[in-house]
Amino acid sequence: MTLRPEYVKLLQDMAAMQVPELWEIPISQTRSFSQAQLKIAADLAPIHSITDRYIPGPTADLHIRIFRPNDSANLPCIIYFHGSGWTLGFIDLFNPCLSMLSKESESIVIAVNYQKAPEHPFPEPFNDCYATLEWAVNNATELGIDPKNISVGGDSAGGNLAAAVALRCRDEQLISLASQLLVYPCTNKDFSTKSYERFASGYGLSTKAMQWFWDQYIQDARHADNPYACPARAASFENSPPTVLITAQYDPLTSDGENYRDLLIRDGVEVAYKEFAGVIHGFFRAPEITTASNEAITFVSHELKKLRR
Repeated sequence: MTLRPEYVKLLQDMAAMQVPELWEIPISQTRSFSQAQLKIAADLAPIHSITDRYIPGPTADLHIRIFRPNDSANLPCIIYFHGSGWTLGFIDLFNPCLSMLSKESESIVIAVNYQKAPEHPFPEPFNDCYATLEWAVNNATELGIDPKNISVGGDSAGGNLAAAVALRCRDEQLISLASQLLVYPCTNKDFSTKSYERFASGYGLSTKAMQWFWDQYIQDARHADNPYACPARAASFENSPPTVLITAQYDPLTSDGENYRDLLIRDGVEVAYKEFAGVIHGFFRAPEITTASNEAITFVSHELKKLRR
């Protein structure tokens, strides 16, 4: 399928703006561009409540946001880690899609503002995310969470974090996760894949940008083969949770998602997979731009419900 018309226009507008590359300007300026995106954000889905809290993290208190679809007790829960290259994003940008995910999946969604690279490189963001899962597990009763139905999820760099947290959860036997939701995840620092080459530039996220993001996150070469940094490098994926994984057709990270899907299936993990046609990286959190966002949220919600215990 060719690019959807809304993305043809978006990419043309982006090219006309001549926005500097990430590595050409201070990261504080790039983060200010992210703040500006809030001006065009879509409305939030109608849900029961959205609550902000701070919880203790390994090196700092962590801001979390709890999206609750209704006032029922014993609800499923998704611990969600947002994307934006481990460096730029914050929860507010994801309010529309996470409120919709909470509504459609009938789950409590807990999103965390983990500490960001380059100021906080691996393993700090990863440790923050794992600590958030631990906190939710330990406080499930207070939060009205069904402890049998806790999942992790994330998009892009957040998909990397979700996959890594799921691996550590398995390794340390914290709990048996109900599922993991991986939205166009970056799972390996390998820029020779088919999609990195085919969609290297001209489709929003570029291969050079991903190289820059990875360099901010993994600053110590000793971590390059750590599966908690690069989940695709795990020795085995046996006993990983059932997985819902989606990708975008025009995305440098499409191959990362496909390759991770294949690794999971190889080791006997149940995977529901769908590539969304005609869209670029980031579509999942952009209902103000494309109807594909709500289509994807409906799809993953349906699949997550099927995996409940």
